[in-house]
Amino acid sequence: MALTAPPLTAKFYPELHRQHPNLHRLTNTPTAGGFYTQELRWKWENSVLRRGGEPLTEVYSGRKWNSKDIATAGVVAAMHLLCGFAPFTFNWRALMVAIGLYVVTGLLGITLCFHRNLSHRSFKLPKWLEYTFAYCGVQALQGNPIDWVSTHRYHHQYCDFERDPHSSIEGFWFSHMSWLFDTDNITKMLCFLSPPFTKLQHLIHTFYCMQYGEQNNVGDLEKQPFYRFLRKTYIIHPIAFTLLLYATGGLPFVLWGMVYDSTSKFEK
Repeated sequence: MALTAPPLTAKFYPELHRQHPNLHRLTNTPTAGGFYTQELRWKWENSVLRRGGEPLTEVYSGRKWNSKDIATAGVVAAMHLLCGFAPFTFNWRALMVAIGLYVVTGLLGITLCFHRNLSHRSFKLPKWLEYTFAYCGVQALQGNPIDWVSTHRYHHQYCDFERDPHSSIEGFWFSHMSWLFDTDNITKMLCFLSPPFTKLQHLIHTFYCMQYGEQNNVGDLEKQPFYRFLRKTYIIHPIAFTLLLYATGGLPFVLWGMVYDSTSKFEK
């Protein structure tokens, strides 16, 4: 059975087609009940929302990089380069630290807490344990809980459609990691498609914003002071942890416990 995308309202949909009958030809098939199948929705978004048939996302050129994009790209590049020095600093203690931190920050922090507990609410934890695991996830260098959870919830809500923050429609590298370097594009795709609009794009953009509202899907986390604190002070925590690793075991602990360990989770 074909998957269905979010419906166009009965009132809006006929008006859209009355004003733009060519939209019917773009989908190349009649629609039923105001629903698009996944395949037709994909065709529609590729044909209508993309300018001249080109992807809306130009990650590396043709756009202005903001400070967060530059910092993120710099950290990711530096982490991968520093991994090359890890074999020259190997010792068994450092390896044990890397394995232990992979379990604590990756499995407990990201997989169990950020993903299953906070994003999907698959189960409940005592608050002290939830906060402990969330803080472990902060040390994985994948962002603060509010931003991580928001992105992941939007990903599931619009999976592989135009509004997916890391949609496969944009290609392998974008969905794998390039989306990390274009934070403005995430906002643009989720509601605020950047001008200039054609008349048709403006009409569709207005409907999208009425249908889905502004991007705020983490109200449950934003009302908790602990998560707001982590968002405001995020960068301090991995830096402090890196200094602790250096004080405890020197450069091997930093390269294996923070650099190699975090990079392996990037590529997971």
